[in-house]
Amino acid sequence: MTLSHYGSKAALLAGAALIALSACSQPAADSAATTTENSMNDTSAPAQDLIARAQEIAAPTPEQRPVEIEQLGRTRTDEFAWLRDDNWQEVMREPGVLDADIRAHLEAENAYYTEVMAPLTGLEERLYGEMRGRIKEDDESPASRDGDWYYYARYREGGQYPVYARKAAGETGEMAGEEVIIFDGDAEAEGIDYFDLGAVQHSPDHRYLAYAVDTAGSEFYEVKIRDLETGEDIATLTDEGYGSMVWGNDSQTIYWVWRDENNRPRRVYRQAFDSTEAELIYEETDPGYFLSVSKTDGDRWIVLGAGDHTTSEARVFDANDPAAEPILVSEREPGVEYSLTEAGGRLFVRTNQGGAVDFQIMEAPLDDPRRENWTPLIEHRPGVLVNGLMGFENWLVRSERSDALPRIIVRDLRSGEEHEIAFDEEAYALGMDGGYEYATDMMRFSYESPSTPEETYDYDMDARERTLIKRQEVPSGHNADDYVVRRIHATARDGASVPVTILYHRDTPIDGTAPLLLYGYGSYGITIPASFSTSRLSLVDRGMVYAIAHIRGGMSKGYQWYLDGKLDQKINTFNDFVDSGRALVEAGYTSEGQMVAMGGSAGGLLVGATINQAPELFAGAIGAVPFVDVLTTMSDESLPLTPPEWPEWGNPITDEAAYDYILSYSPYDQVSAQDYPHVLATAGLTDPRVTYWEPAKWAARLRTRRTDDGLTLMRTNMGAGHGGASGRFDSLRERAEEYAFALMTVGLADQEAAEAASEASDSHEDGEH
Repeated sequence: MTLSHYGSKAALLAGAALIALSACSQPAADSAATTTENSMNDTSAPAQDLIARAQEIAAPTPEQRPVEIEQLGRTRTDEFAWLRDDNWQEVMREPGVLDADIRAHLEAENAYYTEVMAPLTGLEERLYGEMRGRIKEDDESPASRDGDWYYYARYREGGQYPVYARKAAGETGEMAGEEVIIFDGDAEAEGIDYFDLGAVQHSPDHRYLAYAVDTAGSEFYEVKIRDLETGEDIATLTDEGYGSMVWGNDSQTIYWVWRDENNRPRRVYRQAFDSTEAELIYEETDPGYFLSVSKTDGDRWIVLGAGDHTTSEARVFDANDPAAEPILVSEREPGVEYSLTEAGGRLFVRTNQGGAVDFQIMEAPLDDPRRENWTPLIEHRPGVLVNGLMGFENWLVRSERSDALPRIIVRDLRSGEEHEIAFDEEAYALGMDGGYEYATDMMRFSYESPSTPEETYDYDMDARERTLIKRQEVPSGHNADDYVVRRIHATARDGASVPVTILYHRDTPIDGTAPLLLYGYGSYGITIPASFSTSRLSLVDRGMVYAIAHIRGGMSKGYQWYLDGKLDQKINTFNDFVDSGRALVEAGYTSEGQMVAMGGSAGGLLVGATINQAPELFAGAIGAVPFVDVLTTMSDESLPLTPPEWPEWGNPITDEAAYDYILSYSPYDQVSAQDYPHVLATAGLTDPRVTYWEPAKWAARLRTRRTDDGLTLMRTNMGAGHGGASGRFDSLRERAEEYAFALMTVGLADQEAAEAASEASDSHEDGEH
C-alpha cells in the first residue's frame, strides 16, 4: 500500500525482475485445478448452465457466535468475530498453529469452492495456457551499467523466479565476457512453497550482494550478505527485516529496517556485515509511522524516511562515513510531505509544504539540506501532479500527471531549459528508470498502453533522441490493431468528471450486448495506470470489455483527487465507481447486470461497498484479499496497518464522527438482506495487510444474509500472504481461476467449459487405452 518511487538507482537491480511479463500477481489460493472423475463426467456433455449446477451444491453453513462490541457508546454485533485467531501474530509466522475450528471452516470453504469450480477446470487450463503462452519465458531485462559491470535479470524457460546476473564491461564500454550469476531465484526457492525476494542490491565495490527473502508470506524478511567471489552467504543480519536496506559507500556497512511483533517497521539499524553487533540509529515511537532507507541518486546521502500516508520526515546520513550522525532535514508537520533527490550538486525537494496540493519543487545545498535552506525552483500548478524526481549530474527529470495522463519533463540544470517527451495514444502508462550511473546524459523510460506491449527506450537527454532497446515480446502473437483503446469521462452524481480507460476487441459490438469487467482501486493516492496486460486479453478475446475507472481516492487527476476520496469524503470513491459503471451502460459498452466488479485489497473494499450500494449493476464481483471489515480493523490498534492508516480512514477508537462515517460504508457492516451478484472472495492465511478473517467474515455474512440463491465463494491460500502465490506461473493459475469465475457469471463460460472438459475427457480415455 505504498506509492510508486521514482529514480531509485540503488533499487534498480531488484526492480529489474519486473521484466515486461504483464501477468499481474493477484492474491492467491490453493489450486482448484484437480477435479474428480465425477466432476469431469458432469461437464463432458453439451453446454450446461454452470450457475444452475453450482446452486445445487450445498454451501458450508458458517457457524454464528454473536459477540457484542461496545465502542464510543455504540453497540454492534459480530457473529463471525470468532474467525479471528487470538494467536494471529504466531499464525503469520507459523501457519500450522491456526485454531482447529478456524482451519476447519477455511478448509470447508476451499472444498466448496473447488466443487463449484470443478466444471471450469478445462477452461481454467485454457486460460492459463493462453496467459502463459503470451509470456516470453526466457525473457531478460535490458542491462544497466554500473562501473565495470552490466547488471540485469532474466528468467529461464519454465522458471518461476528471476535469475540476477552481470557481465563485465569491455574496453570500449560494451557488455562483454561471460555471464556471472549472482542470485538464482529458481535454485534458491527449490523445495520452498512460498518464496519472495524483497530486495537484491550489490555493494558499491561489486564484491558483495545483500538480499532479503520471505518464505512464509508474512513479510518478515531474512537479510543476508553473499560474497560474490565465493558465492557463499557470509552473514545473516536479521530474520525480522522489513525488506528495505541500502549499502554505505564503504561496501561494508548496511542500513536495514526491523519489524516488530505487530509487523510494523519500527527501527533502523546500521551494521558492518562482518560484525554481530547492529547499531540502533533510529527507533520510531509513533505506531502510525513506517520507516524506510534509501540512497540519493549521486550517492551522497543515506536517507532514513519516516511517514504515514500524509506526513513525512527524513534524516540523512553521510554515505561515506560509517559512523555518521543524522541531519534532520525537516521536522514532521501533520499533512506535509517531502522527498529528496540529488542532482547537479544540489538536493531537490518534492513537497506539498505551503499548501502546494499537487506538490512543488524546492532546491537546497547538497551539504546542508535542512528546511531553512530550501528555495523555490518550480512553483505549484493546481491540477498538475508532480509524481516523482530522478537526478543526474546535469539533469533533473520529473514525472507529472494531468487529467489521468502521465508525462516526462527533462530539465537541463546548466541552462534551466526544459523539454517534454511526447506520446500520442488516448491512454497510456510511463515508467522512469535512472539506472546506476549519475554522470550520464542517458536515461531510460518505458511506454505501454492497454493495446501496446511495453517498449523500453534509452533517451539521450542532450540530443533529445530515443532509442528502442526492448519491446515486450508476446510469443503466441499480438496485433495491437486487433484492439481498441478508448478514454471516456463519466459524470459522477456530484458533477465530477471521472476518467475511464476502456479496452475491447475490434470485433466486439458496442451496442450494450457485451459483458464488461470494471476494475478499480481508489485509495492511498495510488493510480492504476493504463498499462498493457497479457492476461486480460483472455477476457477481451472472448468478447468481454475491460474498463478501469480512475476514481477519487487515487491521484489520476492530481492530489486533490486523492483528498476528495479519503476520510469523510470516502463515499466519493464508491459513487465514482458505480457512476462509471452506469456511464458505460449509457454509452453502449455493456448493459445493467452484465458487469463484473473487480478489485484487490483496498480495491476489494471498493467492490464490497459497490455491491452493497448498486448490486443490480453486476452479475459478479471479485474481491481479492478485500479490505472489507474496515470499522473493526481500524478499531484494533494491535493490527499491523491500523495506526498508520488512521490518516486515510479516520480513527474510530476516539472519534465518534469517524466511527459513524466508517460504519456507513464498511462493506462487512453494511451487508443487508437484499439480492447480490455472484461473489468470489480470496484470502492469504499469512497476509499481514488484509488479515485472512476479513474476507472470511465477509463471505460468511454475505451467504447468510443475501436474499437470492446467488453464489458466495471463498478461497484461502493456506500458505501465502497478501501477494498470493509467489511464482510467476502459480500466480497466473490464480488469475485464470478468477477470470473463469468472471466468465461464468456473465454466461461466457458454459459452452467453452463443456468443450474443454470434453476434450480433456477424450484425452483421458485415449490415455487409458
